[in-house]
Amino acid sequence: MSDFIPLSVPSIKGNEWKYIKECLDTEWVSSVGNYVDQFEKKIAEYTGTKYAVACINGTSALHVSLLLAGVKPEDEVIVPTLTFIATVNSIKYCGAYPVFMDSDCYYNLNTEKTIEFIIKETEMKKTNISGGNEEWRSYNKRTGRCISAIIPVHIFGNAVWLDDIYKVCKEKNIKIIEDAAESLGTKYSKGKLKGKNTGSIGELGCLSFNGNKIITAGGGGMIITNNKKYAEKAKYLTTQAKDDSVRFIHNEIGFNYRLSNIQAALGVAQLEKLGSYIKIKKNNYDLYKKYIQKIDGLNLAAVPEYAVNNYWMYALQIDKERYGKDKKQLMRHLHDNNIQSRPVWYLNHKQKKYKCCQSFFIEEAEILYQETLNIPCSVNLRKESILKVIEKLNER
Repeated sequence: MSDFIPLSVPSIKGNEWKYIKECLDTEWVSSVGNYVDQFEKKIAEYTGTKYAVACINGTSALHVSLLLAGVKPEDEVIVPTLTFIATVNSIKYCGAYPVFMDSDCYYNLNTEKTIEFIIKETEMKKTNISGGNEEWRSYNKRTGRCISAIIPVHIFGNAVWLDDIYKVCKEKNIKIIEDAAESLGTKYSKGKLKGKNTGSIGELGCLSFNGNKIITAGGGGMIITNNKKYAEKAKYLTTQAKDDSVRFIHNEIGFNYRLSNIQAALGVAQLEKLGSYIKIKKNNYDLYKKYIQKIDGLNLAAVPEYAVNNYWMYALQIDKERYGKDKKQLMRHLHDNNIQSRPVWYLNHKQKKYKCCQSFFIEEAEILYQETLNIPCSVNLRKESILKVIEKLNER
């Protein structure tokens, strides 16, 4: 429908057709090819990391990163309850358990509560590791399980405030795996991490290039790291753990997680446009903000002042009492006028498969879940479309 305004769709206006045609013409279409290498190199350069390993999606990047970080069956991983479920499912793929944390006002991991949990609810114990060696690890006092990692998720492109939690995790030997699936292009502008990109802070960072992300490869993900051993092991595991590719010898369990050359070609073309995409999305955010702040009961969620944001997804906050509609009613109203929106994800500590897992004083996430709708934010969103959304938001 020509008048339909989608939530978030890709913009294909660069070298996508040219690069994909080259893949087809040369017949390099599968998981080996020049564009896979290019994409990895360019992502590493852009994020300021030494290494990047391309995967089939962001979930596979998370799964492999958890394995690289040493997450084992029966371990625990700290994770926000407010995130897409793929983040949490990747923990279960490793046979581990999530421990759910609350959100801050930017929809991100509440670092103050998380630090409180780590300091008050965990203890250090000497643990036997491979080779007969011992090292100090953090253990959950309540469950007795080892807490081997934490996954801060940069929600909607908003950078998690990692300055304080970074130090605590180092002291407690908890590996940091950043879920930067939504935040490619977001960079810290204040604090100890000033100048660094999201995804480049922890031991490992994970990106996604799904169709609704700020750039897309029609799918795809990436593991970024400054650790050479992690990068080499990531490539090994994502290509079926080939110890002898001629004789098909595999000494570990690997995965068919490698990105195709065609997808990488699309990703390379999209990355060339990322700078302009971020500018467009900021301008659109500012335009929305200008009009929404005049509507009683509605607010466009702020972005962190300590980072330069990529403005991936816009979060509309609804005060039902003042506005006169709740998020379900407003979503239906927008739908009836050919405008796509979506609620924020159902909180994961309430999901059927995760109700049995520990959660730590979840409060703000409950409020954000109840009051938030994501509204159209595509790069190719036109001014007249934004004004139509504003028009419909003004209808009570």
